Formats: sequence, C-alpha cells, structure tokens
Amino acid sequence: MSYTRTCISGLFLLFLTLTCEAYSGFIGVKDTHFELNGSPFLFNGFNSYWLMHVAAEPTERYKVTEVLKDASAAGLSVCRTWAFSDGGDRALRISPGVYDERVFQGLDFVISEAKKYGVRLILSFVNQWNDFGGKAQYVQWARNAGAYISNDDDFYTHPLLKKYYKNHIEKVITRLNSITRVAYKDDPTIMAWELMNEPRDQADYSGKTVNAWVQEMASFVKSLDNKHLLEVGMEGFYGDSIPERKSVNPGYQVGTDYISNHLINEIDFATIHAYTDQWLSGQSDDAQFAWMERWITNHWQDARTILKKPLVLAEFGKSSRGQGSRDTFMSNVYRNVYNLAKEGGTMAGSLVWQLMAHGMENYDDGYCIVLGQNPSTTQIISDQAHVMSSLAQSFNQPH
Repeated sequence: MSYTRTCISGLFLLFLTLTCEAYSGFIGVKDTHFELNGSPFLFNGFNSYWLMHVAAEPTERYKVTEVLKDASAAGLSVCRTWAFSDGGDRALRISPGVYDERVFQGLDFVISEAKKYGVRLILSFVNQWNDFGGKAQYVQWARNAGAYISNDDDFYTHPLLKKYYKNHIEKVITRLNSITRVAYKDDPTIMAWELMNEPRDQADYSGKTVNAWVQEMASFVKSLDNKHLLEVGMEGFYGDSIPERKSVNPGYQVGTDYISNHLINEIDFATIHAYTDQWLSGQSDDAQFAWMERWITNHWQDARTILKKPLVLAEFGKSSRGQGSRDTFMSNVYRNVYNLAKEGGTMAGSLVWQLMAHGMENYDDGYCIVLGQNPSTTQIISDQAHVMSSLAQSFNQPH
C-alpha cells in the first residue's frame, strides 16, 4: 500500500501519542549502544539543515512544522540540523558577540516543534564549508580584528578563532528558549551536540591537529553541559593511528582520524557520512554499494571493538540527478544498517540527507526528499523507522 500524505495525516495522532509517551528523559549511552529511560534506543532519522534559517521568518515556519509532523508520522525520531549561521543572509551571529534575536527565536521554534512531534535533535555548532559562514567566516572576522591568519585551517589552532568558537558554544548551550522557557542545556529534546559539520584539515593529514582541537572543545562543551551527548561530526576518514585502515578511505585523506578522534573520552558516539555518487563518481551502482557496505561495516567493527561506542550513519544519500535508482540504494543501505544493528545495537541508526517541505525547490541539491511526494521512497524510509524501533523493543524483552 502506498504511504501517501493522506496516510501520514491519518496515522499522525497514533504516532504522536506513541512518541510522546516515550519522549521524556535524556538519551544516554550504555556500553556500545544508546539508551532512553533504561531501554535500548535505535532509530531512523533525517537531516534538515535549513530549519533555523527558514524559521527565522515567522511566515515560513509552517515548512518546519510540515517536515517534523510528517517525519514523526513516518516513525522518524531523530533530526540533525544547524545551530549556526555565521554572517550572510539571516545570520544567527552577525559578528563575534552580536546575535540576531529573531534568528535565535527561529531556533527556539525548531526545538519547541521538535518536542511537540517527538523528534530528537542533533545540533551542530559550526561548518567546515563556507555555507552559512563556516571556518572562512571565522577567519575573516579575525582578520578584520587585526589578527594574522595564514589559512582557514588555523581555525583549529589560533587562539582568537578558538575563542570565537567557544563563545558561540556557550551562547547556544546556555540559551533560554523563548517559547518553552527551558534552557537548551536542560532540554531533552536535544539528543546531542555536534562540534562541527565534517571537519577537515588540509594542513595536517595525520589527524593530530584536529584531535587536539576535538579534545579541547569536547572538554569545554562538557564543562557547560554534561547532560547531553556529544559527537564530532566526522565523515569517518581513517588517519595515521591505524595505517592499514587508510585503504578503506575513498582514495584520499582529509586530515581526520576516525579512531583517535573518537577515542576521546568526552565524545560519546561515532559518526560517519557517505556519498558514493560523489566519492566514487563514475563507478557502477553495484561497485558503489559494495564500497558503501565495506565503509559501514569497517566503521561498525571498529566502533564495537576499539571505540566501544555507538555508531551513527549521520549523512548518506543519493542524488536524484545521477544514474541508478535512489530507492534501491536506500533500501540496500538501510538493510545493511539494520543487519549490523541486530548485533547488539552498536550500529544505532542512520540519518538520510535530506528532508524538505513542499515548495522548497530552490533548496534542492539533488538529494531533496519530500515525504509523501514520492510514495515508494517514503515507504522505504518509514519501513526502516519501524523495523529499527521494533528491534530496540526486542532487545528489551527477556530471552
């Protein structure tokens, strides 16, 4: 049966009741799996980076509501989104120390709506890339203040850039939500903080520079908030700590080290991203998925035996503008995630890139999915949500 918007609307109250019943409490980590109120927590989820940006304009907030409502009805329980926008259009932080209250209220709305629909949030603090400011904006601000910055990767080492970053972390974590009147650091709607979206360092491929930065910033976050989980935001590239693992990378390095970066005590779980249509462009669909399966499985093995922490496939997708079937690709990835999750829950869930609301074609990067608009894709996403939830429940049953 096709999973249409009519079906989503019809089942909404049932899903909302179920999600709200299980919603109280912070998500934690026990051994190598997530827990919620003492029970295993597995999930299917999604990325929607644009939520705060859109919600900064009150007349557009219905798009945020639509996505969270439809995602909740489809069984999706975790969303990853940006808690940054540095300079530029609808900037959250206009300049160091100067914030736009209207945009912050947009993020307040996102969190309050997520709570309403039973969706947990992973909130990221800064971008590797220039979109919404990123490292490059930090560097520009520091240069404007008279600091000598040689390149964007000084972000990880320059005292002024680190100060700007820490100030933003503190501003976000200690924010009092203008709608819920709950401080972000006290709100279980937030599942986790993310240090950076896809950190990379072209100046030091060993991963040691990023490692020192992660240690410093993770300790800082935990000094402000020890209730929430914390992750790095990594793509999963292997570095120098286990040289033979570099063969798993898609032919290059980016200055991070999946093993050493995630062994830091204050980092609660590991993440990987995967874009085979970009990283292995020109290869066949079969070859791309075979690589994808190796990528996921190797990281799962290391998360289970070396890191001893949960693993999340935090970004993956397939462009609708490329070759091959997106539905087939997603089904294969989901099957892989589920099969590994069955082995004790270390593989905890996945977050597809990305969900949009109706009428957001100008945001479409080729990976856009509108729930209900394509019934087969929506069904695949919903089915994965329900089998992961059922698997978590089975772990909780006496054997």
